[in-house]
Amino acid sequence: MAETPSMALELGSAASDFNLPNTNPDYGGDTVSLSDYRHSKALLVVFMCNHCPYVIHIISKLVDVIKAYQPQGLEAVAISVNDVENYPDDAPDKMSAMAARYNFSFPYLYDESQQSAKDYQAVCTPDLYLYNGKLQLAYHGQFDRARPRSNEPITGSDLKQAIENVLNGLPVSSEQTPSVGCSIKWKPGQAP
Repeated sequence: MAETPSMALELGSAASDFNLPNTNPDYGGDTVSLSDYRHSKALLVVFMCNHCPYVIHIISKLVDVIKAYQPQGLEAVAISVNDVENYPDDAPDKMSAMAARYNFSFPYLYDESQQSAKDYQAVCTPDLYLYNGKLQLAYHGQFDRARPRSNEPITGSDLKQAIENVLNGLPVSSEQTPSVGCSIKWKPGQAP
């Protein structure tokens, strides 16, 4: 299982636009756009997929963390961009099933074009982007130190600290450990 680290991005950069179909009809409409979050106190954008062992390892706790902070103003959206022809476990119908199985309280979007991953410079799953109320990047790092086959407890401590700071109007430390996970599964000829 090869680890791919997330790319270093400039903190303060603006969130990239998206307008994508939603596979989790219980949250959000048929399509969800960045503009739906223009009045958010904080927005978490998570690039993920169904089959990645790194996502599977943290998904229950990630959902719990999101739910814990939603009453305080956190919004969240997950996006999958993987090539479903070669990775059928990541197809939209399987995304809907995963959202139901883990009781997602946020939209789970599918980007067949893979453009959103290019726009966000996402390279792994999970790849976490936390934006402040001005939709400026405040955190782009790991969920915590837990990895598959590690003995680290799954706490979400790194992300939780960043969320608390953003929601309370405090700066987030610029020392951020990159997320690691499976590489984005690009369609032939699509890799940036």
